[in-house]
Amino acid sequence: MLDPILRRWVDPPLDHAGAWLAARGASANVITVTGLAAGLVAVPLLAFEHYGMALVAIALNRLLDGLDGVVARHTRSSPYGGYLDIFCDMVFYAAVPLGFALARPENAVWAALLLASFVCTCASFLGRAVLAAGRGEGDTGRRGRKSFFHAAGLMEGTETILAFILFCLFPDLFAWLASLVAALCFWTAAARLIETRSADSES
Repeated sequence: MLDPILRRWVDPPLDHAGAWLAARGASANVITVTGLAAGLVAVPLLAFEHYGMALVAIALNRLLDGLDGVVARHTRSSPYGGYLDIFCDMVFYAAVPLGFALARPENAVWAALLLASFVCTCASFLGRAVLAAGRGEGDTGRRGRKSFFHAAGLMEGTETILAFILFCLFPDLFAWLASLVAALCFWTAAARLIETRSADSES
């Protein structure tokens, strides 16, 4: 929901940084994998309750995730690059709740609920992209230039990162925050399902 608003602020500096990296031979796929590695560092940091350092790892992951697409556009984008990017995003999103589950036993149930909700949003997101590709639908570009169709929703990338930030800043409230985020994710998945069914009926 907030992704188009955030893009207005972050796209210009990211484009400058990405152009600078591309001119020096940076590889978009290497940046993608490096970003995933940075994000996975958050798991042991969370497990040992180093929440501030984990937040730095999460922020670095998101920065590199923003840069890889820009570098690809300034060099040579490919379908595989888009696939690798979304794959690494999904792995990262799943890894963070795992870190909180490892930190405290009482977090485990809520982390599992959060992971289940992420599976639903991911399935609704990727399934909608497959359907859009079959119909020949193009992406609107409101969330930046993408390699495939991006379905809108209440919980998208920006909202998920805001949730991760809140988890790190207020770890004692993880159960309440995770249950709220999970509810919003389930809502998002259901709304996408309904929207996709309506679009299919009209086509």
